[in-house]
Amino acid sequence: MKKIILSCFLALGALAQAQIQTPAASPHATLTQTVGLTEVSVDYSRPNMRGREIFGELIPYGRLWRTGANATTKFTVNKGVSISGKDLPAGTYSIYTIPGEDTWEVIFYTDHSNPLIPELDESKVALRTMVEPVEMPMQMETFTIVIDEVMADSAVLNFLWADTVVPVKFMVNTDAEVMANIKQTLDGPSAGDYYNAAVYYLNSGKDIQQAKSWMDEAMVKTETPRFWQLRQQSLILAKAGDKKGAIEAAKASLAGAKEAGNADYIKMNTDSLKEWGAL
Repeated sequence: MKKIILSCFLALGALAQAQIQTPAASPHATLTQTVGLTEVSVDYSRPNMRGREIFGELIPYGRLWRTGANATTKFTVNKGVSISGKDLPAGTYSIYTIPGEDTWEVIFYTDHSNPLIPELDESKVALRTMVEPVEMPMQMETFTIVIDEVMADSAVLNFLWADTVVPVKFMVNTDAEVMANIKQTLDGPSAGDYYNAAVYYLNSGKDIQQAKSWMDEAMVKTETPRFWQLRQQSLILAKAGDKKGAIEAAKASLAGAKEAGNADYIKMNTDSLKEWGAL
């Protein structure tokens, strides 16, 4: 019994010790930045110099570095960007670097689960680029990542520590996105917009003639209407009093459903055609 009681006290003591919080030696940090229409974020930990010689000593030249401390440094973009003329698709990447006296190699790596990788798997390397480091006129005590020179179509991802900054410029595809948005807006509603509005009016018991008008627009804008779209068109036409048009649409929907092997739509169209006296 005494041994059990002693064990309980020891367990409670260990639990109490585990609840004591102390500052992290390399605090966690995140930064987010909108560049044009692209969202960029960085998640990393920030070691300090603490009187140590950093590059060439603590961080050896020619050796792979996780570009921070603790967990791997993560770079996330919600849209594709380009670096040194190379495409980097949307996603989350580890940033590894190989520091050098005259040039640094910056590597974007698809695996961000392991902070300590002795050797990279080339199949997981999304992009490599070479960057010239720049000497700063002052010392940066704490490792810092910033995104600056933020323009509509580009920005610079900077790694700063000790007396060194490593700038990595990246480009975003803002112009193409804006031009596509302008074209879509000026062209008016899409086929899907007209179709969704028409079906909503049908199912909500609203103005059926308006629903028919919108469905007509949707079909004009749709190169090859699918059987489920034709089904909704037939129902709208029937409710609008266009029985002939409803039968034509239902027959087209039935043919498409048979080709797709969709038993539900085959039955629904068959039942409607019987109800409208076409079978």
